[in-house]
Amino acid sequence: MKKLFLLLLFCHVSSGVKHSLKFFFTASFGVSDFQLVGTGEVDGTETGYCDSNRKIAETRQDWVKKVFENDPGHWQRYTQQCFQRQPNFFKAMIHSFKQLFNISEGVHIFQKMSGCEWDDETGEVRGFIQYGYDGEDFMSFDLNTLTWIALTPKAVTMKLLWDAEKARAIEDEHFLTQNYPEWLKNYVNYGRSSLQRKDLPSVSLLQKTPSSPVSCHATGFYPDRATMFWRKDGEEIHEDVDHGEILPNNDGSFQMSVDLNLSSVTPEDWRRYDCVFHLSGVKDDIVTKLDKAMIRTNWKKPSDMTVPIVAAVVVFALIFITAAGFMAYKKMKGFAYPVATALLTTPNKKNVLVQHAGVS
Repeated sequence: MKKLFLLLLFCHVSSGVKHSLKFFFTASFGVSDFQLVGTGEVDGTETGYCDSNRKIAETRQDWVKKVFENDPGHWQRYTQQCFQRQPNFFKAMIHSFKQLFNISEGVHIFQKMSGCEWDDETGEVRGFIQYGYDGEDFMSFDLNTLTWIALTPKAVTMKLLWDAEKARAIEDEHFLTQNYPEWLKNYVNYGRSSLQRKDLPSVSLLQKTPSSPVSCHATGFYPDRATMFWRKDGEEIHEDVDHGEILPNNDGSFQMSVDLNLSSVTPEDWRRYDCVFHLSGVKDDIVTKLDKAMIRTNWKKPSDMTVPIVAAVVVFALIFITAAGFMAYKKMKGFAYPVATALLTTPNKKNVLVQHAGVS
């Protein structure tokens, strides 16, 4: 599954004026008892977490606490989702899966993601619900037709059942287009100073070996609406360039890399290249010139290894001479030594279905 996790409270800033709210739930079953955990984020920042087994529900940002302090009923709804509604739904789903797919052993994961994106400049809203099973996309909701899309042949039977639940589809539509956007606007209003901050990264040039691509690495930036590319003579290039994904750091910031293969570039032409990092909403870019002196690497030059190699050869020679002398001495004394050699070896599908629990 491309990007599915848990449910509780998640928003994600995807541009200077575009925000998103996502809820995630992950249920696991198999070796241990049923487990369900949920997380939430606002504009890429984790805002909430819950564990239905341990009855834990907590906020992760100070401004989120203020949201619930001013609206206790809102907090009550989230705890109800985590401790009651969603556990019951996932337990029913898992029971159906066990019979539908003839599951008898092993650990299995069922995931749900729901939320919305909202452009505070155009007012455009896009809602979504998606399910995943054992790491693969399973089913997603089509807001245009109010029907489900089976993302794998295994999901077809369940899709047909959920498509017949017209009332549930209408309820889902209402949440995705009305409730979620309303909540999202409220969250953004409370957390604006934190969510709309602009943090620039530190940028470094990295290289594993002299023949490896040079990686332009940026880390510590926020939000995740950023681009990075290589230029030659001031023009963006695409050949011999490999773009990495934007990845989260533990502190809520992000990192990314873009590699440049220099195998066909002469040392004299290095000065013609530079790396550009651009953060959405920030006027000035960070430009890093391709300079061999600025590249960080763990690789040691062959000359640096000369002394250790020579020393090792001398030590080996001394050991060999000593051992040879010792064996010659023993041979004269009548001892025999055998040569030792070391070897290195290295279902019957049943129509068992469950009703869709929706997002409310």
